[in-house]
Amino acid sequence: MLGWKLGARDFLKRVGEEMLNVNEGQIQQLADLIYDCYQHGRFVFLCGNGGSGANASHFCEDLGKGTLRREDLDQDACKRLKVLSLTDNTPYILAWANDEGYERIFVEQLKNLASPGDLLIAISGSGNSPNVLRAVEWANQHGLTTFGCTGFDGGRLKTLAQYNLHVPVHDMGIVESIHLTIFHWVVDNLYRRIHGVA
Repeated sequence: MLGWKLGARDFLKRVGEEMLNVNEGQIQQLADLIYDCYQHGRFVFLCGNGGSGANASHFCEDLGKGTLRREDLDQDACKRLKVLSLTDNTPYILAWANDEGYERIFVEQLKNLASPGDLLIAISGSGNSPNVLRAVEWANQHGLTTFGCTGFDGGRLKTLAQYNLHVPVHDMGIVESIHLTIFHWVVDNLYRRIHGVA
């Protein structure tokens, strides 16, 4: 936690510097994979724990609503991005965690919902969350595309996922903040492409 030893301005400066160190190609790859799902009517699933789980929920909401124009809202025929955060069905998550173990809360949902060609975005600052890794392993074995969003050294997720967005910072708060900032750009990029905005 760098904030305990840095003043506010120095902390913000450090966050800005770390943002510029992220691989731009990895960010574009994430946007491209989501856009491909939109074009082909495939589902985008997201998962994560703690702050990364909150980012999964936030990104899901932004992808589902933030890629629409106001004039699209009342048009039933309007094509929409199919997106779901696996962090948000609390009773279902608690049932799996209580009865079968916390490491199964995401993979068991995928078994009900996912199809080959869908995309799983797995967010884990450490890259070592067992429930996230289990979901990615299953998704890889069943024809989904997997994209990991990691921090620190990337953990197992960095090599297990087919694609990766890595924020090489050893501070969870900064990693999560950079992930969310990147997700906001991805939503804007998708809006531009979906609606042909110059």
